[in-house]
Amino acid sequence: MTRRVAIAGFGAIGRVVAQHLDRGMEGLELAAVSARDAGRAEQAMRDLARPVPVVPLERLAEAADIVVECAPAALLRAIAEPALKRGRLVMILSCGALLDNFDLVDLARANGGRILVPTGALLGLDAVAAAAVGGIERVHMITRKPPAGLAGAPYLVANGIGVEGLDRPKRVFAGSARDAARGFPANVNVAAALAMAGIGPDRTTIEIWADPGVIRNTHRIEVEADAARFTLEIAGVPSENPRTGKMTPLSVVAALRKLTAPLAIGT
Repeated sequence: MTRRVAIAGFGAIGRVVAQHLDRGMEGLELAAVSARDAGRAEQAMRDLARPVPVVPLERLAEAADIVVECAPAALLRAIAEPALKRGRLVMILSCGALLDNFDLVDLARANGGRILVPTGALLGLDAVAAAAVGGIERVHMITRKPPAGLAGAPYLVANGIGVEGLDRPKRVFAGSARDAARGFPANVNVAAALAMAGIGPDRTTIEIWADPGVIRNTHRIEVEADAARFTLEIAGVPSENPRTGKMTPLSVVAALRKLTAPLAIGT
């Protein structure tokens, strides 16, 4: 049985996911996309071997069994709610926004839907989730990004913190994963994913640095648990959108493949 996939958001992430589906993925087919600029998305369809309709957000759930959210965080509810009411699987990348819309989990439960958060630009979520079964004392993450990747974040604007013209690293945030997700909704969804995999958004702590000396988005995770103590670090290459990395759409593709693969690796 082939499962239909719709993509909400056709930017740096959504386009890559669509291209992989268009090339062919076992048991899956691209059914529809939605985009802020529908005309531009329709033009992009010409590059696909099997073009699909560009439809409004609210119609994605009608067109597909799986809805992949690759849109601005403010649109999460408009994408997820109709799909979950229909019992669809919703893959969420704006998982920072999910922390403030956690009733969507209850909606999924009530209607036979499911929410899946892919690993995205972070590594080690399997290890953190496994450690959480036995008990975790501490989870701390240090994120370093080129200043351009943080410019315009709501937390920086609200607190009058500038990141232009830096000649040395500057710590721009230290606090909980919940507050990080609210203050940097386009930058640190990885913090929310880490928190949900482990000890929650209020106990997980985050530092965010604007660092002119890095060209990659770097995340270092430190975990103290009953079963293990471990440190993980990844330096992801930014995509055409400096706020997200090239690993993020590839993680979505890997998660989609895992849904229908006869062999699945990882918890």
